[in-house]
Amino acid sequence: MARIAGINIPLNKRVEVGLTYIYGVGEATARKVLQDAGIDPDTYVKNLTEDEVRKLRERIDNDFTVEGDLRRERSQNVKRLMEIGAYRGLRHRRGLPVDGQRTKTNARTRKGPKRMQVAGKKKVKK
Repeated sequence: MARIAGINIPLNKRVEVGLTYIYGVGEATARKVLQDAGIDPDTYVKNLTEDEVRKLRERIDNDFTVEGDLRRERSQNVKRLMEIGAYRGLRHRRGLPVDGQRTKTNARTRKGPKRMQVAGKKKVKK
């Protein structure tokens, strides 16, 4: 089993796809890493040699911020925005869209499921 950046890469996938299981490594980054290491992207993970796995591990660990470090960095950025009282921080705190999207309709991912409007008590006519 190939273990890179603390993640077990699935054996039955191509290396190019397997590397994207690492948080912070997308398709473009995976291609670049493989090109730099001189590994064919169509090779399956189970067919990689120990030397090739070591090259990939070193390249990713040294050149990129991935997994726990990246998650920590991103959460600290959001916390900083909240602490300094920036507009984006307030939107994060309230659980609303941050990048200027409309909220009258849509925005359900951030706001959660719709809540039913409760009708007020009707007054009895005399």
